[in-house]
Amino acid sequence: MKKLFPFIFLLVAINSFCQKKQVLYGFADLPQNLLLNPGSEANYKFHIGVPLFSGISSELGLTGFSLKEVFAKDNRPINTKVSEVLNKLSIRDHIKFNFQIEILNAGFRFDDKNYFSFGFYQEIDGISYFPKDPIKLLTDGNGSFLNKSFDFSQIQYKLDAFGVLHFGVSREVNEKLTVGSRLKIYSSALNVESSNNTGTFTTINGANNIYAHYLDNIDLNFKTSGLVANNEYINKPGTYLGNTFFGSNLGLGIDLGFTYKQSKQLVFTGSIIDLGFIKHKKNIKNSTIKGNYVFEGIEFGYNSTNSVNYWEELDKDFKEKVPSGDNQDAYVSWRPTKINGSVKYSFGEKRSKYCYDDRYKDFYKNAVGLQLYSEFRPLGPQLALTGFLEKSFSEKLHAKVTYTIDDYSLYNIGAGISAQIGKINFYGMVDNIAQYGDIAAANNISFQLGINVIFN
Repeated sequence: MKKLFPFIFLLVAINSFCQKKQVLYGFADLPQNLLLNPGSEANYKFHIGVPLFSGISSELGLTGFSLKEVFAKDNRPINTKVSEVLNKLSIRDHIKFNFQIEILNAGFRFDDKNYFSFGFYQEIDGISYFPKDPIKLLTDGNGSFLNKSFDFSQIQYKLDAFGVLHFGVSREVNEKLTVGSRLKIYSSALNVESSNNTGTFTTINGANNIYAHYLDNIDLNFKTSGLVANNEYINKPGTYLGNTFFGSNLGLGIDLGFTYKQSKQLVFTGSIIDLGFIKHKKNIKNSTIKGNYVFEGIEFGYNSTNSVNYWEELDKDFKEKVPSGDNQDAYVSWRPTKINGSVKYSFGEKRSKYCYDDRYKDFYKNAVGLQLYSEFRPLGPQLALTGFLEKSFSEKLHAKVTYTIDDYSLYNIGAGISAQIGKINFYGMVDNIAQYGDIAAANNISFQLGINVIFN
């Protein structure tokens, strides 16, 4: 447990980032759309993002409770509030985040049909399900919970820090269909995870003592990569940053996507993002605990000629029946795959905009649509449904408003704007606007912003 809860605390304390980006998806023909759907249209000759500023996004998602419920100044003991929160949590409640910052994002038109894009970004991705039973056992003890089995399978968390070098192509098959793919090389700087645990702890009335304690089918694993080297924790930030670019723990991934124009006004899109894995084989430290144990207390006896160290005997017996240890076995960590799908209907005043190679493409001042997002996580997919309204004030100025229903909120209102001055494009998005007046009560807060140079 000592190895687990520092990481849970880290997940709760860090200001964090995510990749859902429902305001950004499919909006205003931005180059960043190619990272969410490699089959997006790219109606320009080439682009380059301002290094470190072309794509910055931030989101924290929390289910089951809000920070305000624990830290509100209401003159109630914090232990009481923590206990109330624990009582209402379910095994599916979690905290999730993802940090992504673009170091380089660029692309160029190869010919009339193909647009190539490439770049490098760094990402931190984490999720922790709240282990309700283990936390309750640690905070309240077992004295008031006779015959209750505390379930250790609730311990599930994962934290990744890595870099991604990528290259993609968006190809216009015909006037109706555009398809795309993106190859990714992952370089892991840090992985900390635990999953597929089993075991229970149960206290009952004992036959030979007041209580009997049972550890049944205990099988716990705690995997780390990049955290420990030569039996010492790595505490130099530069080491982690260096390992995000072709470090020793590498992986491969692929993105796929399409855009299909049923008509000039009705458009369908879809994408699969981060279908990939990372192989961890260096700076590994894995810990395991496995076995069964029954404890009914210590029967003390007096022997003047041969004293017994009862605690030493108990510790020895426990380690024999519930062995634990460390190893450096390589393992594979799968990326959480994301799926996007949308339908958009454009209407209103029809205009034309100049694109590459002396082409003109039609666009409409207004559009409405729906987007479905799914992200695969250990306890099943996390879904979000977004309705949106887009408004083009001119060829260079666009706005978008969204309404999202997901695990975190039933009334998530977001907004975004994209403006281009000459060749310079600025964009910014905020999410869950209704909660900005009381962030501590929010279960989900985010923003995205960036600057690109786009040549039409």
